[in-house]
Amino acid sequence: MNLSPEDGQLAAELDRAHVFHSWSAQAALKPMVIAGALGSTVWDFDGKSYLDFSSQLVNVNIGHQHPAVVAAIKQQAETLATVAPAHANLARGQAAQRILGLAGDEFSKVFFTNGGADANENAMRLARLYTGRDKILSMYRSYHGNTGAAVVATGDWRRVPNEYARGHAHFFGPFAYRSEFWSSTPEEESSRALHHLERVIQAEGASSIAAILIETIPGTAGVLVPPPGYLAGVRALADKYGIVLIFDEVMCGFGRTGGWFAFQSLGLVDEPVVPDLITFAKGVNSGYVPVGGVIIPPFIADQFDEQVFPGGLTYSGHPLAMASIIGALDAMADEGIVENAARIGRDVLEPGLRALAAKYPVIGEVRGIGVFWALDLVADAETREPLTGTLVGELKAKLLSLGLLPFFADNRLHIVPPCVVTEAECATAFAILDEAFASLVVPA
Repeated sequence: MNLSPEDGQLAAELDRAHVFHSWSAQAALKPMVIAGALGSTVWDFDGKSYLDFSSQLVNVNIGHQHPAVVAAIKQQAETLATVAPAHANLARGQAAQRILGLAGDEFSKVFFTNGGADANENAMRLARLYTGRDKILSMYRSYHGNTGAAVVATGDWRRVPNEYARGHAHFFGPFAYRSEFWSSTPEEESSRALHHLERVIQAEGASSIAAILIETIPGTAGVLVPPPGYLAGVRALADKYGIVLIFDEVMCGFGRTGGWFAFQSLGLVDEPVVPDLITFAKGVNSGYVPVGGVIIPPFIADQFDEQVFPGGLTYSGHPLAMASIIGALDAMADEGIVENAARIGRDVLEPGLRALAAKYPVIGEVRGIGVFWALDLVADAETREPLTGTLVGELKAKLLSLGLLPFFADNRLHIVPPCVVTEAECATAFAILDEAFASLVVPA
């Protein structure tokens, strides 16, 4: 590694002079400068290394700089660097074939996009065109992207200053730890959340609703694994009222939950539930090249055999992105990376995180699956009052100083390493987490 602190200083100066950052007030920013990365580790220009337990934005599932993905991109760049989406391209067809092979026989086509937000945009468009209806229902605890309709489908605070799209309504999904339904068991939370959803459908007018759009496991909202029966109940409601069911697997897909898709992982412990449309991005190629897409069943795809689909993107199915998908999915299959995520989650992360929670009352709840976990941090274990932003900031600073790159959202610390993470790396991370939590002073 040829690292120069001067290069790091230059990178920081250029960033602050010329780069406009997302979701931020610009003046106070001091972003970490990343010089390089490999596997589950990143480092700065001063040579300090960090275990990347954020996977950047929970997308580097295959780890940083995987040689098979880098080689696939290089080979495609030397063959055909770009092509218009109207043309056929071998890499695009092969990428779609691989994705469909993982999604299941219920699906027949893939519409490629540039990322997760426009995947959700186009899934909503497909549902509206297919049903002839307008309205989209989505959860308050959700994030679906920052394009026109996707950000309005989003439920968190980012929706409010961006509500320019029409035809959206929201509902509360299940979250037993902070229940909106006064439930005392997961089963009660599930049944009451489903009752609430049906009442929203009825109140909004079922005949006006094109789709229910939900993250199979809401990610940024807190890794909210649905309780038993909930997804099956949503499926039943969608069928009852003729509504298209869209699973947003942008964050939770392609290995993150210990299965190729989250709905498949959850099917191992609950009723298997198959949506009508699946959106994806992030994990399909670990973000090496921007890409996303919508996985479409025949009954929707066939409607556009004669009817024009009124949508398209200049970079839909970009060859470099397609090559990165092929390289990533083949390597993940060949190297047992999805199976590693399942094993690490089951045998290492879950017991380790629950041991930390037993030791530190500030950890109110541990929840997750695979390499997709969140710690709900509280100021009071009895009242479940969320930990203050000041203390969350202190914890983040301590973790960084000890060499762990974390992912925080509100009062939650998300434990989301790459799917290639090893037991030894997890042991290092747990030692850092232990020291950081031990240093945190929560006022009585």
